[in-house]
Amino acid sequence: MFLSGGQPSVTATAHLDAINRLDGPKPWSISFSYGRALQDVALEAWHGKKENLKAAQQAFHHRAKCNSEAARGCYTDKLEREAAGANEPAHRSDWHDD
Repeated sequence: MFLSGGQPSVTATAHLDAINRLDGPKPWSISFSYGRALQDVALEAWHGKKENLKAAQQAFHHRAKCNSEAARGCYTDKLEREAAGANEPAHRSDWHDD
């Protein structure tokens, strides 16, 4: 499993994709176990408010789709833009997941 290690979500996705695009034998699957890089955008969109639930679900689905494609070595900037439909919110320094 590739761990994001606190990288921004799009950077972590690009790194996973780059690993899976490398030539040569791959005797095992290289996938992701992201936690924060997969969930941060959704949590920020939701921010605990019922009225933000749909936006949070869309944000999570977008990251999951991009990461699934990266796990196959098929992630593209175009996919990032198309799936997002809007820019991801910038990480807020005042947001805490505790």
